[in-house]
This record gives sequence, structure tokens and C-alpha cells, in this order.
Amino acid sequence: MSVSYRMVQWNRHKRVYDALTALAVGAYIAAFVGVGLVVNRADGGVSAPILAMRALGTCALVLLHVALCIGPLARISPLVAPLLYNRRHLGVTTFALAALHAVLAIGFYGAFGVRFPIAAVVDPPRAGPAFEAMGFGALATLFVMAATSHDFWLKNLTPRVWKGIHLCVVGGYALAVLHVAFGALQSEPSRALSAPLLAGAAIVCGLHLFTGWREVLRDFRGARAADGWIDAGPADALPEGRARAVAVRGGERIALVRHGGEVCAMSNVCAHQGGPLGEGRVIDGCLTCPWHGYQYGPCSGASPPPFTERAPTHRVRIENGRVQVRAQEDSP
Repeated sequence: MSVSYRMVQWNRHKRVYDALTALAVGAYIAAFVGVGLVVNRADGGVSAPILAMRALGTCALVLLHVALCIGPLARISPLVAPLLYNRRHLGVTTFALAALHAVLAIGFYGAFGVRFPIAAVVDPPRAGPAFEAMGFGALATLFVMAATSHDFWLKNLTPRVWKGIHLCVVGGYALAVLHVAFGALQSEPSRALSAPLLAGAAIVCGLHLFTGWREVLRDFRGARAADGWIDAGPADALPEGRARAVAVRGGERIALVRHGGEVCAMSNVCAHQGGPLGEGRVIDGCLTCPWHGYQYGPCSGASPPPFTERAPTHRVRIENGRVQVRAQEDSP
């Protein structure tokens, strides 16, 4: 996006990612509706439109759980990083499914009365929590995230503002869970339905709390600067072509990388989405962010032309076989 605008920048990874997502979504919906029709053969059973509505809604909720778990799981194991690479595709798919669920609900429950269909669904004449409004709030949140998912918005809103907007997914997730809790679970308060919802919420919250606390502890135990320099460990512990993040107490982490016999240091924060450069490796002569593949010269911090992203660098020296990094970063 720093060079030119493209609607979609496809590559093989994206095609495989989206194809597998589409197959999984299609299989889930087909299985949900098919099994539902078989189970509800008797008179008075759940109709096909309601089954389709529930299939779309539950599929969107499952994808939302998966998308929220990818981030902390990637902090635990680098094997999950390929799923993080195109996580925004899951977000857009989740919104599309939730929107179809809402359209079916409005059409089925509000299209045959005297009131405007949306008003009939959002403001029904009954007491109790307005679970429809909670669902609308969750859908609106997913829409904002899907509409701003392209790198065009990331670049023009700045990464900090863009990330702040997309953190609203936490509120959207809470509204989605409440929508189900005060809606479907009230009409069918079965443990078979409530248990998965509670388990999913526990997993999402538990993973984020665990990884967040682990990262806080790592920063708290980080190195202190002595005379403006930080001891980053033995020089021979850093393999060629690999990076390592150095935690700095009270400051941002620093990415160390060995390339061509030299040890260089730069900010651990990728200019794209704040990815951990210290967990990347050197590809085609550039330190590559493990999240989305943004690249930087190991010692210059500059992206290869024609790209213009830059990461601040730190001065490095070797003393008695140990790497020392200057705490103050140089200008990009």
C-alpha cells in the first residue's frame, strides 16, 4: 500500500486460506441444516428457514471465537502464525455470515406484519432484555471492522488509530454472546447449548489473560540499561539469519538479528500492525515480520525500495563476547 493501491493483493497463501475457509463454512452450514431436517421430521419441528438462520448465526459465532483465539495462540506457538497472516479474511467472512443471519431473521419474523420489518424485530412488543439490539450492536461492530479491514485504511488512518478501531471487536464479541444468551438460550435453555457458549467464552478470555500476563512478566523481568546500554546476552547465542526480542524494563522491546556476520538491532515493533520483528527471520536479505511479511534491512531498518516503511534502529557493540545495545533508538 505504500507503493500503489490494489483492491485485493492475491497470492497463493490467500487463495488457499480463503478456499479452506469457504469449504469449512459450507460444510458446517450443510451439516447443520441437514442434521436439523432429519432430527426435526415430526410435525411442529424446526423449519428449514429457522435452521438456515441458526446455521448462519452459529457459524459466525464459531468463526468469531476462532479469530479471537488466533492472536494469543500465535504468542504461544509460532506454528499458528500462518493463520494470523490472513486473519482479517476470517473477520470479513464472519460479518458476511452475521449479516445473512440478520437478513433472514428480519425477513422471517418481521416481513408479514403491519410494522416496518426492521422495527418489528428490533423493537418487539414484549418485556425483557432487548437481545435483538445486542445482536444489531455486534453486527454494526463487525461491519466497521470489515469495512476498514483493507490496508488502505490501515495506512491512511495510521496503525495506532486502525488498531484502536479493531480492538472494538472485544465489545462486539461481548454483545454477540449476550445476544445468544438472552435470545436463543431463553427459548431453548438446554445445557447442550449453554455449555459450548460458556466454554467458548472461557477459552477466549483465558487465552488472552494468560498470554497477556506472560508478556507483562517478560517485560517486568527485562534488562535494565546501565550507562545507556543494555546487556542482550552472549553474541554466539544468536544464530545466523534469525532474530530475537530483548525485553527492556520500562521500555519497548528491541529486535536483535544476525546477518552476514553482523549483529544489528532495531525496534521490535513492525510499522505495519505492530508485529514482533524479534520473532522473525531473514528472508531475501531482509528481516521479515512473522505476522504479515513486511521486510526491513537488518542494519538500516529501512524497507527495500520502492517501499518506504522504516523501523528505528539501535547501536550495537560487542564487549567480552556479549551483545550490548544502546537503549536510546536512532532516528529511522
